[in-house]
Amino acid sequence: MFPTLKNLKIMLQKIVNGIAIASGVISLTVVGTVGYVFIRKDAIIENVKSKVMESVMGSVGDALPDVMGDVLPDVTGPAAPLPEGVGLGVPSF
Repeated sequence: MFPTLKNLKIMLQKIVNGIAIASGVISLTVVGTVGYVFIRKDAIIENVKSKVMESVMGSVGDALPDVMGDVLPDVTGPAAPLPEGVGLGVPSF
């Protein structure tokens, strides 16, 4: 009815072995993932940068034509005159 001490030791040893194998698999997975990211970090960064630039430039490009209303003047007016004695004119002696 009750397990003997020998059977209990064998059962506990199997549990400990299973935990050790699972721990080893998890450790190898973490080391492999970190190694992969370390080796490919430059490519990953460039990929993320290009996706960010595409999304930003796409939204900016879509918004800019609406700001001007698709109308630009052909010619602008003359420069506004400066009042006398103001500005960076040539000094008179």
